[in-house]
Amino acid sequence: GSMGLRLKFNLVLIAVFLIGFAAAGAISRQLLQDNARDEVVRNARLMMETALSARSYTIGQIKPLLDPRLDEVFLPQSVSAYAATEILSAVQKKHPGYSYKEATLNPTNPRDRVTDWEADIVQQFRQDGAVKELISERSGATGRLLYIAHPIQITNAACLACHSVPAAAPASMLKIYGEANGFGWKHNEIVGAQVVTVPMDVPVQN
Repeated sequence: GSMGLRLKFNLVLIAVFLIGFAAAGAISRQLLQDNARDEVVRNARLMMETALSARSYTIGQIKPLLDPRLDEVFLPQSVSAYAATEILSAVQKKHPGYSYKEATLNPTNPRDRVTDWEADIVQQFRQDGAVKELISERSGATGRLLYIAHPIQITNAACLACHSVPAAAPASMLKIYGEANGFGWKHNEIVGAQVVTVPMDVPVQN
């Protein structure tokens, strides 16, 4: 009689409650994941801005001071890519998993050479000049990583002083790096990609 009905009614109520609870849980988990990803993208963008600022500061204020000495001695501190990489590797010491790289197909400095996955990014930029930013995820040694990448395009003709033909480059640079790497770049060519990598797990744990 009424007992059986009440039990059925309660069971239906419990079922409805559990379905609602599960749905709310799934939605809030998705919201947390989305917020965490937004935070990771913000961190990556901030790192990219820092790198770009380091580059423009070097070109605008450091390079002019060091240029007169390049005849006698090559100073990598005058190179914008070197400055950005050094500054952000200092950040990386305190924040493992965060990284910045000027991933280049044919670099002067071997530490800038592309890995396989970076080469794929550079090819995407080279195939479609309209693409100015790529954001994606990959698995790394430390877990899930998000990366943000911008093309490195030779729009400043001054870069070609060191990257067109060895004869045009400072003799002091050739002494260190030789004539085999980092030459043959063309004006407006996309020669690489700036790649910022940020771990996904930190904000997700938070």
